[in-house]
Amino acid sequence: MEGKIKEWIKSFVRKYSELRSINFWREPVVGFADATSPFERLRKVIDNHLLPEEILEGARSVVVFFIPFTKEVVESNVKGKYASRLWATSYVETNRLISELANYVVGKLEARGYASLALPPTHNFDEVNLISDWSHKHVAYIAGLGTFGFHTMLITEKGCCGRLGSLITRAELKPGEPKKEEFCLHARGLECRMCVKKCAFGALKQNGLDKRKCYEICLENDRFFNDLPLTDVCGKCACGVPCSLRIPDDSR
Repeated sequence: MEGKIKEWIKSFVRKYSELRSINFWREPVVGFADATSPFERLRKVIDNHLLPEEILEGARSVVVFFIPFTKEVVESNVKGKYASRLWATSYVETNRLISELANYVVGKLEARGYASLALPPTHNFDEVNLISDWSHKHVAYIAGLGTFGFHTMLITEKGCCGRLGSLITRAELKPGEPKKEEFCLHARGLECRMCVKKCAFGALKQNGLDKRKCYEICLENDRFFNDLPLTDVCGKCACGVPCSLRIPDDSR
């Protein structure tokens, strides 16, 4: 079943791109998490994080996927104060893709007798505390898709530039495990923190991320792209850095 799910996801993204004649994405990375004990531990870190069972009674597994952006999309967002138009439109289109993809996989699983439920790709957080009740990043970490960078984004085998989505199912799937090795150069004890230098607004500093300031910048980008749907993005810290498109090696 795991192999089928991976192929459903990869095939859907490929066909979605072809039908719309757009080239925003590389092949997705897919993982699976057990719906029980890892999430009980996660709640100790994020108090209000929902358990899969609270969303779908009888939940057994969580499917999570990372849809990486192409090099062209990433490089378009390296320079300038505001996010590039390509980055902004990719964000909007990827959220649409994730919603359709997750619902497609849910349909395939339910056709095989497994009740399933898709989670929204974004905007499921408390705008006061800026804490989400369902973190795709942490789910992906639990499933072994990657590790956290100093910029707080998840670094996968295809880098950190992309979008995450997930869904819950009663199907019992073989879970992955969190990575034992760090993908972030700084976390490995090496000099880097290029993400700090790339943050044009000072939201990301040597002592960590100011989430409030980061969110304000994202909203400023939304106002800048007022002809697009909600575009609360930035991504400067993730573009033009060693982990943008891959796991950085020690030599960078």
